[in-house]
Amino acid sequence: MQVTKRRKMGGEVVEEENADLNTSFIRRGDASEVDLLERTGTTWTAVAHVLTGVAGIGVLSLAWSVAQLGWILGPLCTIIFAAVTLFSSFLLAECYRHPDPEHGPIRNKSFMEATKLYLGDKHHAVFGFLVQFTIFGMAVVFTSTAGSSLRAIQQSNCYHKYGHDAPCQYGDNLYMMLFGFIQIFLSQIPNFHSTRWISVTSLVMSLCFSFIGIGLGLAKVIENGTVKGSIKGVSRSDSARKIFVIFTALADIAFAYPLAIILFEIEDTLKSPPPVNKTMKAALTVALSITALFYLSYGCIGYAAFGDSTPENLLTGFGFYEPYWLVDFANACVVIYLMGAYQIYGQAGFSMLERGFRERFPDSRLLDKSYSLKFPLLPTTQMNLFQACFRALYVVIATVIAITFPYFTSVIGVLGAIIFWPFSAYAPVQMYLVQRQVRTWSRKWILLTAFSVVGFVITVIGIVGSLEELVRAKIN
Repeated sequence: MQVTKRRKMGGEVVEEENADLNTSFIRRGDASEVDLLERTGTTWTAVAHVLTGVAGIGVLSLAWSVAQLGWILGPLCTIIFAAVTLFSSFLLAECYRHPDPEHGPIRNKSFMEATKLYLGDKHHAVFGFLVQFTIFGMAVVFTSTAGSSLRAIQQSNCYHKYGHDAPCQYGDNLYMMLFGFIQIFLSQIPNFHSTRWISVTSLVMSLCFSFIGIGLGLAKVIENGTVKGSIKGVSRSDSARKIFVIFTALADIAFAYPLAIILFEIEDTLKSPPPVNKTMKAALTVALSITALFYLSYGCIGYAAFGDSTPENLLTGFGFYEPYWLVDFANACVVIYLMGAYQIYGQAGFSMLERGFRERFPDSRLLDKSYSLKFPLLPTTQMNLFQACFRALYVVIATVIAITFPYFTSVIGVLGAIIFWPFSAYAPVQMYLVQRQVRTWSRKWILLTAFSVVGFVITVIGIVGSLEELVRAKIN
């Protein structure tokens, strides 16, 4: 049995870990409180978790991305980004246990724990900011996408009733405000993210709207009787404009593989033996292979159906009018998915920020005082006034930004580009170098550093292209 002792204010904390039973016993203070954590995860449960974490609204822009890159670069880049994600995830999987990747006594149960252990306090602070930026950016993207999906439902019904040439043009702002209003209330429910049914529902909804998009695209290809598109992608009269659009497309594809932030949490659920790093690698290989095949199908079929006219979002760009009820159902699935995903990401961000406030102001009565409230159809809950106001303000700011910049591909391009290098290249490489004590200027060090540099270049060109698209869209 491996025993690790740590001192904290208020008593001694002793953590005992039994690798054979896959359990951790944590005693706090005078042993009056004992937590039992049992790890029972397998390869297939990890596959399900990875698919839940990766599958999302990033798939909606893939057809547009493939259209900008063309029939060669589009599918190739989709596969390359999947391979990059798989490789960087392999590096992170090796860093879950320390110092030995298979039998090390220290477990990194989250990405932030790992950054502090391997990279130090300064990196921990920087990545803490980046994690919060990512979570807030997700809230903005979710709000914008929900607004466009709700608007698309209204448009779809209008086109069905009055014809495809009817002036069925509606704005997104009201729907974004409605979505934000709902999220203000959902955000007040404590520990909302810990309920399993949210993840299950989100995965089911994601699969539903994705498969509907693939099915509608395939039906459109059959209806057209030809495969549209070209090797060079959508033609542009201005070569500089074409380059910026390609950069944005690359950033959008990068956004579709958000895995690093949640990888350690998934690996922490796995039982051993076999060693968890090997189980995690097997799960990653299966899950990302499925994801890549799925993304290729969605992106390529969408491009084959519409060619140069491929919309930014297949389900809201009205390439499909009929059957209108299926288009409505797909967009409803998107909205339901976004409601759950907003809370899955948002609650993690809320808890980190609120914990920081409590550590900074430990004696504040505002942070500690709670009130009992009863929501319809929900049990009585304890609500903290600061928490309620802070979370409401958080949602309001995200909603205002989404209304100000309602440009789907540009916004997710900026977000995808900013987070790609830190989480998919730099952190995995640096952690692995420390974990394996790789000698500077050795062959392995040079190759891994080159991998990180290439990731940095992709981030830079993605940011440049997406910001140019965002500014251009705002001005126009």
